[in-house]
Amino acid sequence: MKKYLFLPVFLFALVANAQIDSTLLKRVPVDTSYTRAMNMDAVYNRPFLQIGNLPASIGGYVEADYQYMGQDGITEGHSFRIPRFTLFVASSIHRKIKFLSEIELEEGGKQISIEFAALDLTFHPLLNLRGGVVMNPIGAFNQNHDGPKWEFVDRPIAMTEMLPATWSNVGFGLYGKYYSKAWAFGYEAYLTNGFDNSIISNNQNKTFLPAAKENALRFEESSNGQPLFTGKIAVRNNKVGEIGLSYMGGIYNRFEEDGLVLDAKRRLDVLAVDFNTTISATKTYLVGEWAWVLVDVPETYSQQYGERQKGGFVDIVQPILRGKLAGFDKAVFSLACRLEYVDWNGGSFEETGGNISDDLWAVVPAISFRPVSQTVIRLNYRYMQQQDILGNPPAKIGGVQFGLSSYF
Repeated sequence: MKKYLFLPVFLFALVANAQIDSTLLKRVPVDTSYTRAMNMDAVYNRPFLQIGNLPASIGGYVEADYQYMGQDGITEGHSFRIPRFTLFVASSIHRKIKFLSEIELEEGGKQISIEFAALDLTFHPLLNLRGGVVMNPIGAFNQNHDGPKWEFVDRPIAMTEMLPATWSNVGFGLYGKYYSKAWAFGYEAYLTNGFDNSIISNNQNKTFLPAAKENALRFEESSNGQPLFTGKIAVRNNKVGEIGLSYMGGIYNRFEEDGLVLDAKRRLDVLAVDFNTTISATKTYLVGEWAWVLVDVPETYSQQYGERQKGGFVDIVQPILRGKLAGFDKAVFSLACRLEYVDWNGGSFEETGGNISDDLWAVVPAISFRPVSQTVIRLNYRYMQQQDILGNPPAKIGGVQFGLSSYF
């Protein structure tokens, strides 16, 4: 139903755009000053197109890719897809009041979701109020997830299959930044709706936080009346880079109904650390993130539902050629590599003391070409091994991935 409601709106936008004098269209400058921008700025630090003197501007990005993957020598053949198409709308209501929305269509429009739709009020650089659908600032990737910013076709596994990618909820919070010469300090703190029983009651048959994204009712009400707290602090130095420490936690289960106690209050806690830096001598860009998850799983559940999870990734991007390439004046050709690891069930079996497996590691070498900074062409080779809970010989998965991603 949502898809059919969206189509006339989208078609109207296309018709309206066709009637606009192209001379009125202008690009809103993007803050490309990496020495001052922080990860928390990613929500607004995007290219937008403004129409005349209207207070609103629009933007978005699209991704398309191809892959040929196989597991243990068996392949399903060639596959093409458009994993996501995203639209932004921003408005400056007042010099101290602004609004931004991000709507994403996944799998060719099969899924339509509001990832961000919040109003920001600035009282002081260190005191800003944000309310609406907000992205919980756990780690760095959740807020800084736009496809054109990355040299890899797939998103990091730990940030999508352990933590829920583009995890957003309705709520309110405060954020602020402070600059002092080469240093920048930032913080964010939010209270929102949160997780539910689906993280341990899902078709994955394991503790799986991304299952909570399927509950669209979290945008209307809390599943248990308990807020989820998410907070982050980050420090950046112009020469050293940025490091962030974030936490997300709260009661996830429905423990009471109409005054009747159903279960004990069960907590979910996530701690994450992230960093990014550029080595000035070689222009090598490094970015990484690591997270730990603790879940209070009922004793009635089997040991395949993990109480402890951990995982993360590191990306290394090395520009090789810069300048005039293939007819583009400021093109960049880079080599890159991603290392990633996820353990969905840390610990040992109670009966034998043996290690519980259920983990995965991957290596992804890549080549990327950026004709302009907002567009990337990428070629990846993914190799990974995934082991089941019993520690049987791992499944070996590998293949070629090719993709395009661009802001518009």
